[in-house]
Amino acid sequence: MQVIRLHDLPQVPASHENQKDPSVLKQILLRREDLALGRIQMINWAILLPGKSFRLHSHEDMEEVFIILGGKAEITVGEEKELLMKGDVVVIPERSIHTMKNVTAKAVTYLVIGIARERGGKTVIV
Repeated sequence: MQVIRLHDLPQVPASHENQKDPSVLKQILLRREDLALGRIQMINWAILLPGKSFRLHSHEDMEEVFIILGGKAEITVGEEKELLMKGDVVVIPERSIHTMKNVTAKAVTYLVIGIARERGGKTVIV
């Protein structure tokens, strides 16, 4: 599991901007080399309800990227646990057993991006 914290990333001018006087700044979350080779299987807007968790599962050939937009959640990937909050990004490698629990009384909103190789990211419930 790879966790990226937005607050740790520098703001740099976007590549299409005047580098000395930019109108747009960006924070680079992930680069191509940080992700599995494959095709986008899905891009989902997800809501994890208060106090709930999703079922423990893995994907045969799909890496997932979660981008936390709001709320706090504890993610478990294999034996690793991390507390995630707004601005955090986590990369979950294919075949990694994972779950996430909302640890607050407010919904957690997040984007899910699935990058699959050949079999379309088949889900395996544990």
